[in-house]
Amino acid sequence: MQELQQQREEAQALRTAQQIATLQAKLNQKLGPEYISQRPGPSGGPKLTYAEGWKIINLANEVFGFNGWSSSIMTLSTDYVDLNPETQKYSVGVTAVVRVTLRDGVSHEDVGYGLLENCKSKGMALDKCKKEAVTDALKRTLRNFGNVLGNCLYDKDYTKEIMKM
Repeated sequence: MQELQQQREEAQALRTAQQIATLQAKLNQKLGPEYISQRPGPSGGPKLTYAEGWKIINLANEVFGFNGWSSSIMTLSTDYVDLNPETQKYSVGVTAVVRVTLRDGVSHEDVGYGLLENCKSKGMALDKCKKEAVTDALKRTLRNFGNVLGNCLYDKDYTKEIMKM
C-alpha cells in the first residue's frame, strides 16, 4: 500500500514538473508582430513600441487559463490635479501599483502611470488617468512572467527586427 502511494506521489511530481516546463516554454516565446503596436514618442521623440492592454490580458488568459491568475490594485494615488486658470482645463497624473497572482501563489507587482493634459472635465481626466495607470501597471506586472507577456518589448534589437515585418 505504501509503495502504491509513493508511485502516485512520484507520478504527480512528474506531472507538475511537465506542467511547469510547458508553462515556461510558453512564457519564453516572444510576441509576434500581430501583438505589437507603435505610436509617436513624447515631444516628437522616437516611436514607442508597445502591446495593447487587452491583447496582453488575452495572452495571460491563454498562458495561465482564465482562472489561473488574478490581479489586484495595491495602490491608486492621484499625483496631481492642476487647473489652468486661463484655459479652465485640467491636467492630471495618477500612479497605480498592481499585483498579479497565479493560482499557485506566485506573484509580481509593478507600477504604472496615467497622464492627461488639457482636459475640459476634472472627472473625465481622473477617470481616464486611473484606467490608464491600472492598465499600464497590469501590463508592466505581467511582463515579469516572461517574453510572451511583453518582456521582449524591452529588447530594442528584437523590436527593431519585428517592426520590419
